[in-house]
Amino acid sequence: MLLMMKKILSVILVCFLVSFVIPAGTPRAAAEESAFPEWNETAPALNALLDYVEDVTDEGSPDYIPPEDRIAVFDMDGTLMGELYPTYLEYYMLAWRILKDPTIKPDAEMLAVGRALRDCALDNSFPSDMPMQHAVQAARAYAGMTLREFADFVTRILVRDVDGFEGMTYATSFYLPMVEVVEYLQDNDFKCYVVSGSDRFICRTFIEGMLDIPYENIIGMDVQLEATGQGDTDALDYVFSAADNVVRTDHLLIKNLKTNKVLQIAQEIGRQPVLSFGNSSGDVSMHNYTIHNNVYKSAAFMLVADDDVRDYGNPAKTEPLKEKWEASGYHVISMANDWKTIYGEDVVKTGVFHWAEELAEDRVPAEPQPAQADEEDIQYVMYLGTNDKDTNAPVFTQAEAMNRAREILNRHFGGYTIQEADGGWIGDDGTEYREYTLVLLISDTTEEKVHAAADELIETFRQSSVLIQANPTKTEFYSAK
Repeated sequence: MLLMMKKILSVILVCFLVSFVIPAGTPRAAAEESAFPEWNETAPALNALLDYVEDVTDEGSPDYIPPEDRIAVFDMDGTLMGELYPTYLEYYMLAWRILKDPTIKPDAEMLAVGRALRDCALDNSFPSDMPMQHAVQAARAYAGMTLREFADFVTRILVRDVDGFEGMTYATSFYLPMVEVVEYLQDNDFKCYVVSGSDRFICRTFIEGMLDIPYENIIGMDVQLEATGQGDTDALDYVFSAADNVVRTDHLLIKNLKTNKVLQIAQEIGRQPVLSFGNSSGDVSMHNYTIHNNVYKSAAFMLVADDDVRDYGNPAKTEPLKEKWEASGYHVISMANDWKTIYGEDVVKTGVFHWAEELAEDRVPAEPQPAQADEEDIQYVMYLGTNDKDTNAPVFTQAEAMNRAREILNRHFGGYTIQEADGGWIGDDGTEYREYTLVLLISDTTEEKVHAAADELIETFRQSSVLIQANPTKTEFYSAK
């Protein structure tokens, strides 16, 4: 449902950005008008791109590139979409997850990073190692979520209004001129890839419905995945079953910046790109890999955030960058001078941020619970109703309720038992109410973990509470000799 919400929000933009294949021999002005209505016709970078594509797609040209080798790579944040509202989208997501999401209980280390993301965004005073701090804590903060749950979380953020603007959600915060570039290249048989420093699965959800780039063409920061029932068993020794889901872990595999982008391109695409688009020093290695020692004619484009009227760019800061990028052999795209619009004419920069107020929090770090005495064994029993607390209607079908409960328990516990029951009560008006009820039995755990699971169950099943019993017991795993 949440993904559908995002797609609905994007329909208008997608329809607005329809581009057309330009027949051979069409005059340059007509090509610009039909394929690039959001660009100024005199933009040097646009004309360099048009000249390049015209040359390498002409079978009679010595620079002709066969379609299978027409590889174009794009950074995402600041290249395909905005990043100055007031900071990266993935930073906002993690700050909200740590500081506001009631389904997790961050420890002191995680809280410190969440607060730094909030407090340093408005004046860009992040510590130099914030990209890696973010990557490590993001892996921890999203650990245990299935890929569907993570996509739903991302979508819930994307449908919000962008801070600092009117008329735009995070889901539609794409640079319209760059969307035209992607579509133009695809119309000329280029395979377009996103190679981002952001989480691969954030990029997949964000791009879906906005750009026609398939999941397999999206490369980003990665964490280790595992099966829900895998535990400490190596994946080579574990058999994935019908009861399993794929979940995120807290093990960071790669922060996809700088030379890591080059290595990931070589490993996942297997072909050297001929076009590269980026916006920062994190993309320099990718650009150099594209334009140097290439058997084909190649080009790199660097976008500079120099528009402080329609966006939050910094002309004074970007002026020396333009000279630096041009000296490096890159074509420079100026947001201020080359684009007729950035996000669309209906999007207005407000200059007002509600960042600090929205992310204000009063959390304290979760304290580790004291270990229970060795002789004490507690079995926790949770009674979970599945009717909405307000409407008394079932929240899910019985099969879906069982699956949702399993997903949550798999994230919190190494083992559990679920029993189906028929719950009932008499209301104040004398009416008898019945509901499908799940009885959840968990051993070898702690009260803290049970409460964390209960918080998620209450939210997912829209309950006012769950009944928890803590029963002292004695257990034994017995096997016949």
